[in-house]
Amino acid sequence: MSRSRKGFVPDYDFTSRWFQHATARQHYLDEGSGPPVLMLHGNPSWSFYWRRLVRELRTDHRCVVPDHVGMGLSDSPAEHDYDYTLASRVEDLCALTDELIRNGDAPATGWTLIAHDWGGPIGMAWAARYPERVSRLVMLNTAAFPNPFARFPLSLRLPLWAIKNTKIAEHLFLRHNLFARGAALLGVTGGMSREVRAGYLHPYGSARERLAVLRFVQDIPLRPGDRAWLELLAAECGAALLADRPAFIGWGGRDPVFRSAFLDEWRRRFPRAVFRVYPKAGHYVLEDRAPELLKDIRDFLSVS
Repeated sequence: MSRSRKGFVPDYDFTSRWFQHATARQHYLDEGSGPPVLMLHGNPSWSFYWRRLVRELRTDHRCVVPDHVGMGLSDSPAEHDYDYTLASRVEDLCALTDELIRNGDAPATGWTLIAHDWGGPIGMAWAARYPERVSRLVMLNTAAFPNPFARFPLSLRLPLWAIKNTKIAEHLFLRHNLFARGAALLGVTGGMSREVRAGYLHPYGSARERLAVLRFVQDIPLRPGDRAWLELLAAECGAALLADRPAFIGWGGRDPVFRSAFLDEWRRRFPRAVFRVYPKAGHYVLEDRAPELLKDIRDFLSVS
């Protein structure tokens, strides 16, 4: 158990670090030494999602694990001080990694990019700017290209339309924390212990601390012209630039959002990657299949 400025965090035995960028302090972990691995979480999770992988790798890797601004233990600035968009997340990541390379003794090359959910588009758009930094990829139930988003089924498009265009989402997300609570329930197939669920929900105790969760969902691009579409195209460019890198794709087969179309796109674009599908795992694949997945990732990093 670890204490942060937001109180005690269960099962999170790490040293918090902070990076001041523009109007917000961004929280991140920097654990271990060796070749750097950059772990990027999605929505509505935070660096807590990576806790077991950090413990697994920090003996021989430097694990850099940021919380996106407004999420996890990072500051939650007001919207007039911070633009809660995909483009802002990419800028934040560029600033943090630039700082670590300039002043934190991090190498300029040899990074492994590890991403889940929204971490994929953020990480790949970052990699499009610095492809020389990335030597390997580990992708878990994520995307980095527009095609599958444009093919979301009607059962997902209708709720997304309501979230983007009506006020009911602000009531449900900000007042009742519906999305984070729902993800903790529906994101796994094996159930979460009370302690783990408390860890996922820990940073989102007030409406202001839930704002980034809502804006992330509202930012999901479905068509050209949507606000995040250009950054998604940048992520696609990053994926193309890294297509020759060793890659591991780990996939929870029962993810209700990142369905088979997303996995098919990874197979098409990274045919030489190592693919591991965990048929009974959900979106939070690291929760449902931790022992297998941790071993598979470590094996991949040891031979690549």
